[in-house]
Amino acid sequence: MDSGNNTRISEFLLLGFSEDPELQPVICWLFLSMYLVTVLGNLLIILAIISDSHLHTPMYFFLSNLSFVDICFTSTTVPKMLVNIQTHSKAISYTGCITQMYFFLIFVELDNFLLAVMAYDRCVAICHPLHYMVIMNPRFCGLLVLVSWVMSVLHALLQSLLVLRLSFCSHVEIPHFFCELNQMVQLTCSDNLLNDFVMYFALVLLATVPLAGILYSYSRVVSSIRKILSVQGKYKVFSTCASHLSVVSLFYCTGLGVYLSSAATHSSHSTATASVMYTVATPMLNPFIYSLRNKDVKRALKKTLGMESMK
Repeated sequence: MDSGNNTRISEFLLLGFSEDPELQPVICWLFLSMYLVTVLGNLLIILAIISDSHLHTPMYFFLSNLSFVDICFTSTTVPKMLVNIQTHSKAISYTGCITQMYFFLIFVELDNFLLAVMAYDRCVAICHPLHYMVIMNPRFCGLLVLVSWVMSVLHALLQSLLVLRLSFCSHVEIPHFFCELNQMVQLTCSDNLLNDFVMYFALVLLATVPLAGILYSYSRVVSSIRKILSVQGKYKVFSTCASHLSVVSLFYCTGLGVYLSSAATHSSHSTATASVMYTVATPMLNPFIYSLRNKDVKRALKKTLGMESMK
């Protein structure tokens, strides 16, 4: 294989959702609104956690990291799509496409790992409350986040290097609104057997291991809740996990729905539409889920926005 063949192209074309010119302004305003809400909502969560000393705990440390990752996650795809709509262009440079794919893989895996880490945090808090601060000490919490970053960066680097070895000859249209790994591999005119193997092996490994950790953590939580005699006590313990469970369900159900819909319909445009749920909608909804079901976060947000002083 001649690895230099990939220099024959200088750009890819992102086809997006629709080629109807009348729909472009609607799509632009819709995604711009969702992006601004995502950035503003997650920034408020981060500022509230930083400014309120009562929220300087492991749970909110992980939540602030998740909010930061969600901002970066959405920022890898939406701004470029908005620019293309405004400039009436579908082009993205070869380097830009590889870079977008690289950072997208980093942040989607970070979301995955951080949700697993947060599930472990809730498990320790409920199953070992007396030893919680000893186990979840600042050094250990920082180590968990660091390992998540390292694993995500290494995975993204591996996938990107494997794509760089591929040759793209003539057909450079990506039926998506961003440079998605699977779509790019399908466009190659060289042997992509190794890419397919690594891609699906990594998908199974990096998706099932964190998910298995989440399920195991909550099985321990449920076991502990069953030992609590009072209904009020059970509700109080369960309410501390409700927000995280909602986010986990939203992230994994939408992500799984993308792959099931693509496998069932074989429609690239359907896959692109379904991808909006976990790439844009989930990061946008996370701040609402955590703030609406958490009195501490709501109090901190009011303090950050100056609403308490106004009262």
